[in-house]
Amino acid sequence: MKLPVWKQFLNEAGGVAQFVFQFFRELGRSRFEGEAFLMQCYTIGYRSLPLIGLTGFIMGLVLTMQLRPSMVDYGVASQLPAIVAIAIIREVGPVITALIFAGKIGSSIGAELGSMKVTEQIDAMEVSGTKPFNYLVVSRVLASTLMLPVLVLLSDAISLYGSYIGVNVHSSTSSQLFWNQVFENLSFYDVLPAYFKSYLFGFAVGIIGSYKGFNCEKGTQGVGISANAAVVVSSVLVFVIDLIVVQITDVFSLL
Repeated sequence: MKLPVWKQFLNEAGGVAQFVFQFFRELGRSRFEGEAFLMQCYTIGYRSLPLIGLTGFIMGLVLTMQLRPSMVDYGVASQLPAIVAIAIIREVGPVITALIFAGKIGSSIGAELGSMKVTEQIDAMEVSGTKPFNYLVVSRVLASTLMLPVLVLLSDAISLYGSYIGVNVHSSTSSQLFWNQVFENLSFYDVLPAYFKSYLFGFAVGIIGSYKGFNCEKGTQGVGISANAAVVVSSVLVFVIDLIVVQITDVFSLL
């Protein structure tokens, strides 16, 4: 008998919470798998850079070209670099980068661990005395948590360069003037919350992808379901975390 939707949601939430608790427990008491961690940093971070860099460049260019007509109509075209920079640093850059990251890395982790689950490789590791959770999950979650903020910083920088090109499509602005306008209007309040929530985004993508892969159903169809569910759930969590962080930031800004 199929459970009601709300019971399925509660079961899934409880499973994820237990999985997160197990992650922190293994992180605190097990031997750190440094080699596996560095390999995952290379796979998750370096190999994701071309896609995220291209997305960031197009994002900055398109956002600038879309905003320019409206700002010209209101007579504030000179503030275009500042407005685009604040939008990219505060919100657009971290969220879009996290969504791209969820699509690429979340599905990859879910499919990879799901394939190991259905082919009983994880069971073989447990029988041989190896701790598969520490080796497979902890290394991936830590790597995704630490690599996404780096990718966000690089994506923001590339987006601002794309914005510089977009500004110069219809006018001529020197690079010094452009970057002066950008940095004069950015504050610590703009950068810190965005950088902080990128860690939460990375953790969410890593933990959900690992959870879905570790709990994959039998059969090749289950691998595809796990990969798809990892992308969907982690993408939704990105928006939920973003909403919560924005609300907390607004409260602190009023103090």
